[in-house]
Amino acid sequence: MDTGKLLETILPKERIKCRLIDLVAYASDAGFYYLRPKAVVQPVSEEEIIALLAFSHQHKIPITFRAGGTSLSGQSITDGILVDLSQYWNQLIIEEGGNLVRVQPGITGSMVNNYLKKHKRKIGPDPSSIDAAMMGGILSNNSSGMCCGVSLNSYHTTKHIRFILPSGKSFSTENKVDYTRFEQECPDIYSSIVNLRQQIADNPTLADRIRTKYLSKNTVGYSLNAFIDYSHPLDIFSHLLIGAEGTLGFIAEAVMETVADYPYKSSAFIYFENIYSACQAIEPLSLTGAEAVELMDRASLRSIENVKGVPAILKTLPEEAAALLVEYQSNSLDELQAKIESLKPYSAKFVLLEPISFTSDPGIQAFYWKLRKGMFPAVGAVRASGTTVVLEDIAVPVAQLGDAILDLHVLFAKYKYDNAIIFGHAKDGNIHFVVTQSFNSADEVDRYDRFLREVVALVVNKYDGALKAEHGTGRNMAPFVETEWGTEAYHIMKSLKKVIDPENLLNPGVIINEHKNAHLQDLKSLPVVEQEVDKCIECGYCEHKCPSRNVTLTPRQRIVVRRELALLEVDGKFELHAELVKQYQYDGLDTCAVDGLCATSCPVDINTGDLVKRLRRESHSTFSNKVALFVSKNFYLVTLLVNFALEAGTLVNSLFGKNAMIKLTKAFKKLIPEFPLWSNQLITSGAISGKYKKEIDFETKTGPAVVYFPTCISRVMGGAPNKKSIPDSFLSVSEKSGIQVIIPAGIEALCCGQLFSSKGYNLAYADKCNETIDKLWTVTKEGILPVILDVSSCSQTLQQCRPVLNDLNKQRFDRLSILDSIDYLHDYVIPACGPVETKGTVVLHPVCSLQKMGLERKFVSVASHFSEKAEVPIHSGCCGMAGDRGFIFPELTASATAYEANEVNKNSYEGYYSSGKTCEISMSEAVGKNYESILYLADECLKDKPHD
Repeated sequence: MDTGKLLETILPKERIKCRLIDLVAYASDAGFYYLRPKAVVQPVSEEEIIALLAFSHQHKIPITFRAGGTSLSGQSITDGILVDLSQYWNQLIIEEGGNLVRVQPGITGSMVNNYLKKHKRKIGPDPSSIDAAMMGGILSNNSSGMCCGVSLNSYHTTKHIRFILPSGKSFSTENKVDYTRFEQECPDIYSSIVNLRQQIADNPTLADRIRTKYLSKNTVGYSLNAFIDYSHPLDIFSHLLIGAEGTLGFIAEAVMETVADYPYKSSAFIYFENIYSACQAIEPLSLTGAEAVELMDRASLRSIENVKGVPAILKTLPEEAAALLVEYQSNSLDELQAKIESLKPYSAKFVLLEPISFTSDPGIQAFYWKLRKGMFPAVGAVRASGTTVVLEDIAVPVAQLGDAILDLHVLFAKYKYDNAIIFGHAKDGNIHFVVTQSFNSADEVDRYDRFLREVVALVVNKYDGALKAEHGTGRNMAPFVETEWGTEAYHIMKSLKKVIDPENLLNPGVIINEHKNAHLQDLKSLPVVEQEVDKCIECGYCEHKCPSRNVTLTPRQRIVVRRELALLEVDGKFELHAELVKQYQYDGLDTCAVDGLCATSCPVDINTGDLVKRLRRESHSTFSNKVALFVSKNFYLVTLLVNFALEAGTLVNSLFGKNAMIKLTKAFKKLIPEFPLWSNQLITSGAISGKYKKEIDFETKTGPAVVYFPTCISRVMGGAPNKKSIPDSFLSVSEKSGIQVIIPAGIEALCCGQLFSSKGYNLAYADKCNETIDKLWTVTKEGILPVILDVSSCSQTLQQCRPVLNDLNKQRFDRLSILDSIDYLHDYVIPACGPVETKGTVVLHPVCSLQKMGLERKFVSVASHFSEKAEVPIHSGCCGMAGDRGFIFPELTASATAYEANEVNKNSYEGYYSSGKTCEISMSEAVGKNYESILYLADECLKDKPHD
């Protein structure tokens, strides 16, 4: 049966993914299970969801809904139809002044919070994966997190739900009429819920157990507390959907009650002599109002001790040490300080390794939380190649937390999990422990099975705790639901599943699974591939940053496919291997922007862009490398040819209409897919006419001086309609600020090397970088003067070129100061310029390089200096231009800029600014407004410097 072909009867072909590369890419989530779907579909409406459910029943094919795919227990994979909600289900409406927010399942939790920020509100659940986790998963897994505890989790903060049953019937708790409809149209489900509720009410022991278990975090099985908390079957069922992991129905929309996002926060790492003394501090911290109390054992701290910028004490902690990351939050500074002061009588009795030091610095606080959130993946990064990461998630009574941790350490030693770590939400008695495990042999699988069964016995029998506190039952704990809950409660869950999904087609195998070894089936194989790939644990934290995520593949998926290629080769499946290699060329290599933003979200700093550049490099022939080297060595000639081509294009437009070149290049592209498209934003710079010097005599020099390196992009295509070129704007800004400028003689032949680096031409890249550094060494008077570049991506490329330099140039490079134009405006121009005129509200597009160089704040600060208000869109991200890649693959930039452009076009601005010419072209095309270098903003607002 050709599932993909059959699906074309209900969905358009472009939203059905059935190629081998698509099925492989979606076969994994963040957990350690692997199921390859028969098809991946992307519906856009409830009507299409209903049609898919009918299709599932008609053809007896299971169906699973997936949003962010950050689930850790195998609940977002299937060997049936996978419904991808990440692209078309991202609507959000803020209601009642931010007290409520209406969400669809395909928007990330952090994006919801970004919209709520101006109302000083946020959603209750705060999982560590909130930047990547989407609302569908946050609801379906009953997510909680670091601050929300039980009372503010998904279950308790969901006010209304609109859902679709497996039968295709839809209901909303917001509509009063649906309460009657539910009884009339679903009598079997309605009566079953009534009967199950009565069964619980008639058994006080069971009812009390349900109440008690949900006083702490628990996501094992279905949310049975709904039978106690609500009386009407529709309300009961809507809350059963929270934490049901997509096994009972489809959540189409939810209305969430938001919580306060306190403006004042203070955080501290508190170091204790041992885990017991850390656990004794939990109660006083909770009593004094700490919002977050995160526990970390010595092994977990060791996993992050080599991260740049961590507190120095981490490397010197004794073996028994432990730490708490604590945060207080308040509406005022006085209230915040009062909370911290109230801790002092208690902290005097703490067994500490150093005095407590709180910080309110947002940058340091963000870094602390990044460390905490990155512990799980950090362990994954240092594991042996070929092993996977298993993250278990339990809860025990807080008073017994120290004992439970020591018991787990005993099990780690017994089963030789030598690098296991423990961390978690101490206030809730909720701890996570991570072990690295191979599933490549029967002995290793048996070891894991015996270990897990002992953990289950420990948690259930000794501590009466929860086997899954917040990560969901999934496939991992499905065989042990009855163990934790007992026979009667488990039978209630089974009855519920049976009446709602009698054919067991909705995410089968998850939560309810009669196979006692289900946790050992469909385990993910992780072959040894290459360094970048082997470090990845497929957590998916990178995906929301990727400009190609809605066109082809994400960074995680690029790595998943690389692993599949290795497995196919080992298994001798050469035809499938060849098919996948062919598909990977476009999906994996051609449409990767190699911007590296994925690394900024990856807890272990995997830069998939670097992987792609290496793969491109390895695919180049000797001849193509020689051509690239020829271009490098004859760069001035090449720029003249490019300039001539641009002038010729402009002439064609003047003779045959302003869009003649666009039409012409589109025609060529139909014949030659790699042919670049023309943009009317391509305007030549002309000769530099501003004031500058070729060298400075230091004996007669007065005032500051810099070396200006106009990038090749600005030299060739830095023009603007009826305005100065970018180089002339830079010179004008400098003159108005009283800063002398040197432009190196022979600049026409210089380049940062990005043109070659991004395409994997390493010889040409090294050649050009060495030539450029050699020239800059001389013109800067051996590093005395700073070098300023006017395109941020070029600045970053030159700043990172050291590895390809020869030994002499490495020494020279270390003494050079290479700065971006944003640094120049912020650190040199603004302090020197005096009063300025300002524009109204302007909008900014921070290019990827600014984010990677840590210059976003400076960028906003510069724009704010020259305007009444500078806005950065919530959806700002990589535009996908990637130098010239957007000209060749315009579908990449169109997709990457769509959300940001839509947001920008809802308002009007006096100016649109960025710091990279090709990115400005991309944004101009997307928004329909003229994006230009922020140098223009400075130039237009600066006043002429008075002459002495």
